[in-house]
Order: sequence, then structure tokens, then C-alpha cells
Amino acid sequence: SSVEVLTTVGFNALDLGWLRRVLRALVRQNLTPCVYRHRSATPPLHTFVVVIENLPTMKLVTATAFAAFFATAQAFSVQQPSRTSVSLASATLDAPATSSSTETAPRTPTRFDRLKKNYKGVKNVVVDEDLGFSYDDFDAAVQQTSYSFERNAIVKGTCIEYDNGGCIVDIGAKASAFLPEAEAALIQPDGAEIDDLVDLDTELDFQIISDEDENGQLLVSLRRIQYRAAWDKVLEMQEQDAVMEAEVIAVNRGGAICLVEGLRAFLPGSHLAGMLPNEDLIGQTLKLKFLEVNQENNKLVVSNRKAVVEQQMADLSRGDLVTGIVKALKPY
Repeated sequence: SSVEVLTTVGFNALDLGWLRRVLRALVRQNLTPCVYRHRSATPPLHTFVVVIENLPTMKLVTATAFAAFFATAQAFSVQQPSRTSVSLASATLDAPATSSSTETAPRTPTRFDRLKKNYKGVKNVVVDEDLGFSYDDFDAAVQQTSYSFERNAIVKGTCIEYDNGGCIVDIGAKASAFLPEAEAALIQPDGAEIDDLVDLDTELDFQIISDEDENGQLLVSLRRIQYRAAWDKVLEMQEQDAVMEAEVIAVNRGGAICLVEGLRAFLPGSHLAGMLPNEDLIGQTLKLKFLEVNQENNKLVVSNRKAVVEQQMADLSRGDLVTGIVKALKPY
């Protein structure tokens, strides 16, 4: 009951100027102040309690203490450590909405929603009138049609476009086939191009020579079909022992090379009738007969002398007078 608290304040413990001024003012009034310090839980703030034990002079002491207290600009001010004010562009994150706030009333279906729900798609009206066939007839025809696009199969096709050193061929597959220029013909003259070998919009037989690539495209050939046809013709002429005509396309040390039905045939120099295998022979057309035919080994050997002699002997009979030239004298 003899103690009265003068003031209680929290401030920076490093700024004690105001407290010293209050204490000096009290001492000049012949008073005995007591100071109690309580350390705060948040440093560096402290709480100071100033009490005076002389109760009768409390009013004077109070006036003096407060006069000295307000004399300083930092009286009763809480000094906080200096901080740099930084403006932050932060985003505000709202608290998650409760289930009651997120629940909304069900939306009323619009006219568009009702139309979309009732839409059944485009209706195709099938009309069988005035047609030469029915859909059943068409289905039966499709079932009877064979679509075989395996390797080595022979298919019908039409060249529709020249492209990239070859020709695009429509064979009825899911993708157009391609005819390389090298497979366009068995006989290809020097300087010939694809448009010289194959005509557009003409249906021909093609042989499939590859499997489908990643785009579903096949490679086809005309040359291989013509190659087999040429061998069939050669075998037929051999059986008939027929005389044929062929053009000389090259010569070598052993004889000449002739083109028989598009196939290369060898003409030995010893089977040339009255001629030598030189450059003058290239381009001439000679009468020939087969000496050897071997399809497995792709081998053809022909003779000009045999064809000429047989043709001449066919025109001769016993007792005929003929004119001849002595070519050589040999011991017999």
C-alpha cells in the first residue's frame, strides 16, 4: 500500500536516455525511485517499472516524471529494429471454399442441350428404285472379286501419272503402285524416257515385285512379264526350228551379240556366213537359227551360217546349175 507504480513501458533496451532523465528529475525532488526490469519474451524489448515509496508526494512526483518523460521525443515509444520496407508483388491465395460454398444450383438445360441430347445423326435414305442392281447384288459381286496383291502376282493396272523417274499405276489397291523406269520395258532404246516406254490411261498387266512399304505402296513391273513372254516365244521357235531375224547390237573377240525377242543371244564368229565380227556388223539384221537354248542359265546361242545354208539348200535340188565363188583351198 506504500508503493505506487509510476509508469510501465516496453522499449528498446539500448535506448535508456528517457529513463535516465526521469530518474534525475525524481532525485532533484529528494525522492528515492526504484526501477525494476523485466526481460520480454521478444528481445530486445524490456519492461521497466518505476515505483516510489513516498506516497504523500505522489502527485508532485507524477507531474515531474511526466514532464521529464515528454521532454524527450522518444518517450513511451517502442523502438523496433530498423527494417527495410520492400513492396512485394505477391499473389493472394484465398482459403479453400467449403463444400457449402462450392455447391451451386443445377443449371437448367437450354434448348441447345435438349436438341443435342435428341440428335441421332444423319439419316441416309436408301433408294433402290430405277437401279440395274440391288445392294444384295453388289455385295455378292464384291464377295466374288479376288483382291490378290501378293509378291509375283499379276494384276491389271492403268498408268495415270509420270512421277519421279517412273509412273504411278492404279491397280485397285488401297494405295497406287509405282512402276520404276528400269521395269517399264524389256527393250529400252538408248536415251528413252518413261513417257516413251509407257502410255497413260492404257490398261496393262503388271507383276508385283515387292511387298507393301510403310505407305501401303507396291512396286510393279512390265519388264518381267515381257521377259517371260520372250522366253516362251523363243522356246516355241526352237521347237519349230524356225529361221528368225535379229539385229546385231554389239561385237566382241569371240563373235557378236544379237537381240532375239528382247533377249541377248550370242553369235559365234565361226557361225557368221561370209562376214567377220567387226564394228561394221553392228546394226545389221541377220537371219539366225538356234544352236542352244537354256532358260535356266539364261543362255542363247545362235548361228547365221546354219540359217543361210539351210535356206540355200532348200532352194537347191539335184541337177541344178549354180554360180559360186571359191573362198579357200583346203586339203581333205
